[in-house]
This record gives sequence, C-alpha cells and structure tokens, in this order.
Amino acid sequence: MADLAVRLAGQHDDKVRWKYVWEFLEEYRWEPVDAKPRLFRDEPDRVGEQWDALLAALAEHLAAQLDLAPPSWSRSRVLATPWFPSHLPSKRMEALVWAPAALRKHGVFLSSRDLEAA
Repeated sequence: MADLAVRLAGQHDDKVRWKYVWEFLEEYRWEPVDAKPRLFRDEPDRVGEQWDALLAALAEHLAAQLDLAPPSWSRSRVLATPWFPSHLPSKRMEALVWAPAALRKHGVFLSSRDLEAA
C-alpha cells in the first residue's frame, strides 16, 4: 500500500489513480494469505485527504477480511465530509447500500461490488 501511495501521489488524473487502486486490489488477491498483512502494515505517505482516507479504509477492510486488527496508522485518516467517488446517482445509491463498514467508517462511500469487480 505504501507503493500504491507513491504511485497515486505521482499521478493527478483520477482515472489513472483508480486504475492503480484496482491494480493493487487485483494483485493483492493473488498474494499468499500469509503475505497479505505486510502489504498494508506500513504507513503510506500522504497523497491527499480523500485518497488518504481511501487507503486507510482499504487497509482496515483488508485486515478485517483476515480477522486482523487494522493498522494503527489507519485510525486518523477519516474524512469529515463523506466522499462519493462516483458522480452517478445510481452508483451513489449503490454505495450507500453496499459500502463495507471500514469504508463507511472512514467516510468513503464505494460499493463492495466495485471493490470485487476491480
């Protein structure tokens, strides 16, 4: 995830940033279970408030899937105003219904279906 943050920071086109996130999630799926925790253990550099919250939310979500505590660095990265990455009303409604608890906690409203489709 620290490497993902570096890639996100070097890119200002949100479409490309999302491709990096989806690429990370796809590569994560193929990692051996015992190697997965190290991918979100180290604190990533700051990228920007919304992206920082997204990285924290993803780290907490992935940790929960492994029945682990979230990394300590993720606790402070919470948005004061909810972020709906999609501007489509249908995707916003889907995110309200299907956003995983960890993402909601951090103020990021992205559907679990979007995370699985990555």
